[in-house]
Amino acid sequence: MANAKIYIHEFIDIIGHNRAAYMHHMAANWSPEAQEQRQQLCFGIWAVLGSTGRWPQVVNIWEHDGWDGLAQSFGIEAVGKGAQDPTLEAWWAKAAELRSGGHDRIIEPAPWTRSISELCADGVTGQCFAHEQVVVRNGAADEFLERVRVRGAEVGARYEWELAGAWKTAMVDEDECILLWAVPTWQRWADFEKGYSSDPELRAWRMSVRDIVESWQRIVLVDAPLSPFKTGRQPSRSDR
Repeated sequence: MANAKIYIHEFIDIIGHNRAAYMHHMAANWSPEAQEQRQQLCFGIWAVLGSTGRWPQVVNIWEHDGWDGLAQSFGIEAVGKGAQDPTLEAWWAKAAELRSGGHDRIIEPAPWTRSISELCADGVTGQCFAHEQVVVRNGAADEFLERVRVRGAEVGARYEWELAGAWKTAMVDEDECILLWAVPTWQRWADFEKGYSSDPELRAWRMSVRDIVESWQRIVLVDAPLSPFKTGRQPSRSDR
């Protein structure tokens, strides 16, 4: 069955040494409430490995029951002062002590992308995760994701990288995609990176999409302790 979910993808800028505290606050204090009130599932929470991207930063991805489910969630949130759910005023106040801002986007899954429940049931996990942000020419997002399905996922699998998510950014001109790979070990991450200069098949894959790709950035993520990819379940109140 095609994935009909809708996702929120967040880059969160952290204040000082609060990254661990923020990730726990999101997982244990936000997610259980969101699951009950908004039918919002935690797809994943990760720390950005600073040597590969902006720091200190966290990536969150949330899963909703389609556009209608997202609209319902927004309707709950955008009722208080500053468009913040007044029932979560204490939560918002604490979060503000830990983060300085961020950049969100709504993303739509490729039809074959698994939901977080399916990924947990399949036991998908990784010692680290590769997060790729790919800008393509206007209107080419679906074509790029199809090429990933047909060839890119197979090339990644040669290094034991498992494609855990493939999305296109909504509310733009179909010109950005997000890929998330579960990487089993740090060595397999290094093997893949070395392959860019030594593996003809990997280089051929990248060359095969250059007619539609304008830029490609990969960063490395590390699971939060309560992220579903690490625990195999959704965060709960007992995690507090």
